[in-house]
Amino acid sequence: MTDELNIALVQCNLIWENPQANRENLEKKINSIYSEVDMIVLPEMFTTGFTMTPGKIAKEEGERTVEWMQTMARKKNAALVGSIVFEEGGHYYNRLWFVEPNNEISSYDKRHTFTLAGEDKVYTAGEKKLLVSFRGFAICPLICYDLRFPVWARNTENYDVLIYVANWPEKRIVAWDTLLKARAIENMAYLVGVNRTGTDNLGNNYVGHSVVYDVLGHSLAFSEENTVLYATLNKAHIKAEREKLRFLEDRDQFILKG
Repeated sequence: MTDELNIALVQCNLIWENPQANRENLEKKINSIYSEVDMIVLPEMFTTGFTMTPGKIAKEEGERTVEWMQTMARKKNAALVGSIVFEEGGHYYNRLWFVEPNNEISSYDKRHTFTLAGEDKVYTAGEKKLLVSFRGFAICPLICYDLRFPVWARNTENYDVLIYVANWPEKRIVAWDTLLKARAIENMAYLVGVNRTGTDNLGNNYVGHSVVYDVLGHSLAFSEENTVLYATLNKAHIKAEREKLRFLEDRDQFILKG
């Protein structure tokens, strides 16, 4: 357990529906990380782009990617976080994996499938939030469209870090910027948002805007470039601001029904 969590955000272009090429590209970027970090966060569907034709991706690719994440996590002594197309039991999932360097694995299936793109017709929605305890920090990872639904992200568990991995297009980037900052402030938690860059095969353009906010909504990292961003999260900052402001103590009590 430590008082600081050093993180790296990998913001990059994705090669359409080509898991092997994306793993090779991301491996180069991860190997280029110049400092010791505790957690490396990748975009949504980082092996394929935001595809609505998951049947084109071999089922084995999901397991290959998880094994690759385990290898990279051990190599860098850091957790790897990101979502991929995953097939299980005859269903497709937009599944986020949180892979720790000791090979411990946790997963979260995207709760809010993006109806505008027909994701709800292709992928099975998840039903449970994930909370991971890692190196002294409680972490809640979510996926892209989940960002628009604050009740799902509400900090009823007293987590320290809220993560969103995404393929969020340029035409709606103002919403991404605005809602990420709001989620940090209202939940009094560090906010980590990782988006992609480039253009996908559907003509959507992506301009990054990956970012890290502290619990007051101050930006610690931001970029529109193809790059790796770095930030240090401090447990003392969370404790001090929550004790001083106590906003979470005034939150509404509710039960979320499926």
